[in-house]
Amino acid sequence: MEKEAICDLGPGKEMDYLKILRALNEIEFSVGKNLLIDFLYGSMKNESVKKNELFLLHNFGALKKYSLIEIREMVDNLIANSMIEVSSLIGNKFAHVLGITSKGNSELINPLLNKKKMNGLDIKKTEISDEERVLFKELDFFLSEFNDGQKKSIISQKKNILCIAGAGSGKTTVLTKRIEFLVKYKSINPSKILAITFTRKARQEMERRLASLGVSGVSVETFNSFSEKILKKYGNLIYDMPTRVMSYSDKILAISLALENIGLNMNSATGKYFSESQRNNKEQHQLSAIFMNDCFSILEYFKSKNQPLYDFSIDVDNSKDIETAKVISSVCRDLESHMQIQGLRDYTDQILDTINFFKKNKDAIPEFDYILIDEYQDVNAMQVELIDLLVSKNPQVNLFAVGDPRQSIFGWRGSDIKYILKFEEKYPDCEIIHLVKNYRSSRKIVEFMNHSIKSMKVPDLESSNSKEAEIKLLDFDSEEAEHYFVLKRIQDLLKNVGGEEIFVLARTNRQLNELSNKLKSVNISHVLRTDELKKPVLANKGDITLATIHAIKGLEAKIVFVIGCNELNFPCKASDHPVIEVVKIDMQEYDKEEEEKRLFYVAISRAKEKLFLSYSGKKPTYFINSEMMAMVRGF
Repeated sequence: MEKEAICDLGPGKEMDYLKILRALNEIEFSVGKNLLIDFLYGSMKNESVKKNELFLLHNFGALKKYSLIEIREMVDNLIANSMIEVSSLIGNKFAHVLGITSKGNSELINPLLNKKKMNGLDIKKTEISDEERVLFKELDFFLSEFNDGQKKSIISQKKNILCIAGAGSGKTTVLTKRIEFLVKYKSINPSKILAITFTRKARQEMERRLASLGVSGVSVETFNSFSEKILKKYGNLIYDMPTRVMSYSDKILAISLALENIGLNMNSATGKYFSESQRNNKEQHQLSAIFMNDCFSILEYFKSKNQPLYDFSIDVDNSKDIETAKVISSVCRDLESHMQIQGLRDYTDQILDTINFFKKNKDAIPEFDYILIDEYQDVNAMQVELIDLLVSKNPQVNLFAVGDPRQSIFGWRGSDIKYILKFEEKYPDCEIIHLVKNYRSSRKIVEFMNHSIKSMKVPDLESSNSKEAEIKLLDFDSEEAEHYFVLKRIQDLLKNVGGEEIFVLARTNRQLNELSNKLKSVNISHVLRTDELKKPVLANKGDITLATIHAIKGLEAKIVFVIGCNELNFPCKASDHPVIEVVKIDMQEYDKEEEEKRLFYVAISRAKEKLFLSYSGKKPTYFINSEMMAMVRGF
């Protein structure tokens, strides 16, 4: 069994990754990945080691206690976290060398990477007391269909509760059933209950379920809809001019004016912003949408950090990106000015303006007795501050947070996994309840999922589905061959299965766009979901779903294909956002490689019965570890 590098090191070993950064500083010429790994392992078999007398250097063999595979994973972790950069040799674009970045040098001075690892969650087995079992029996007419963990979540009387709800464990059902219990059997006034979720779709689903249970009058909101209601109610106290939420057309106008001010149009701006490979297989309207969304995302990022917008081109290491960063920085400043002059606010402004108003007007904070928060693994600092203000209004308020750290995949846009991991630290007398019964996937798929995140040390999920599963790992000579296989297999499957039961998932938009064109060529009806599309995607009955993993969270299908399962995509080396990652490089609590591993977990956990993992290139992603590989070979 292979050890987990970095993620699960024993005492005294947790800082070994720094030796990789020191080695890059110590070797006086650019090195490729294989040479660096051999150097750290202390291998004399590499001719470059002998030729350049690298064996005389201090860090030669510094990581000999690890396997070559483990050292490679450690190097890839540092690349994923922007501490090591990969670049092409001048005159040979196919030869790649490594170099330490300014972030890597900062890490040597002030090590932070291991502080971002999975820790802080007290993993106790959920205990059911004798008193609770008596209650379960008394309420059997209400609770009979649920398992013990779900029953406890629904009726627990603890003031603060964290419900760790694994994939497919029925968290939405538990959340809505708890609200029904509070209203019908605890006689809580529905107007004193606030349920908060993240998306409009999730909000509508929760409202629909509550209505079907005969529950009305509960405030079901997203963070933004809650904030907007406050801003509309007290607008005359908050703003000195008419203010409204920015529409999509407002954004298009604002970005056009900002570009015009620096002598560019959208075509020339996207030409500067995207590389040739990033422009491949994208139409101009797609490039324009990504460019615009990135600019507004950067603006929102600075607001959420409560930082003034500055010329972030000074943070760029790569000289070819400095000019692009200057353009984006100028555009963002213009957008900020335009919004202030026109009285426009975005989603970040909604929450920030509400927070600032509440801080100055405590009497205006609405009072609730029960606050329930869905998807707690995805909260950010702003949202937590808003929750804290609501809780401060009523010291006796009951807080119920439900989420899953295994599925925390939005750190790149500001979500912070530390809030769910450190819930018990913030609320010392809280109850932590684990929902581990998976009702979605077959037993083998659940076992496969558990192996993929062993290093997180969260309880394994248990499957309630005894059906046989099919899991395959397929290797192809080229991406073209891989797509052709998926196309042919889908054609075969459609003879017996509805298209709505088939997902094709990928890490990047590019892979999906290419496959979508192939499906169109043979008239296979499908819908394309990517994390760039802000408007809801409408699917027809029978449509196959092609989606990025970020865009599919919460959904499920009988048959799931995950394409591109190689080390280029997991962890992802490519970026459709050239500058946005530079701006967010100071996200000290964000470990990209850890999140990429959780993203892979989310992808495989969508499958109910069949899971096809495919890749092209030399080898699959190391996220498919030895236990998972043994399971695949077993099929």
